[in-house]
Formats: sequence, structure tokens, C-alpha cells
Amino acid sequence: MGDVLRTNTGGVTDVEDEPTQLTEFKLEQNYPNPFNPVTSIRYTIPTPPSSSPLAKGRNEVGFVSLKVYDILGNEIATLVDEEKAAGVYNIQFTMNNVSSGIYFYQLKAGSYLETKKMILIK
Repeated sequence: MGDVLRTNTGGVTDVEDEPTQLTEFKLEQNYPNPFNPVTSIRYTIPTPPSSSPLAKGRNEVGFVSLKVYDILGNEIATLVDEEKAAGVYNIQFTMNNVSSGIYFYQLKAGSYLETKKMILIK
């Protein structure tokens, strides 16, 4: 997405960003946090290097899973469980049938594994 700039010549212009190469996995903090009961999680799947066998004729980078766990490690929800192409993804989800507390969400993709904490307040 580009930046919006103001001009003195009577108009507003949108400047396109250069396409960027996604170079690393990234799991961002959910927003809002704490939340009640809806929150969003954003994550990035990188573009495979051109030398990778994944880059030859395939759109998918690999199998991705994004799961939510309670404080005891019990799985509460599976948000993603499929092959994904390189890109930036945003998942919005609702936690209605669970109690207030601390929960964890975990992104797995190949050898990448990252877990973050979120707080549900009802």
C-alpha cells in the first residue's frame, strides 16, 4: 500500500511502494490485545529463494498451521491448516465460548515455529 501525499498543485496523489520481497516468516501480536471477543492476527509467509525447490513452478510455500491454545496447552481453535502461498495474511476470529484468560496462538510452517500470548477479557 502506498503513502498518501499532499501536493500544492491542486491534487492528492498515491505513491505506489516498490514490490518487496518477503524474506522471513513473521507472526505479529494480535490486535487488539486484550480483546473481547474479536481479535486479528497477522502473519507473513516469505517468498522462497529462487534456488529452493519450492520456487520452481509452485505457488504454495508449504503447509501452514495457526492454532490457539489455553494456558494448559489444550487446543482451543485451528485458524489455518493448509498450504499457503507467500504473502501477508490477516485472520480475524471470535472467541465466544471460552472464559476470560490468557491464551496462546502458534504459527508453524516447515521448521518455523513461533508462539505469542493474547488476553481475552469478557
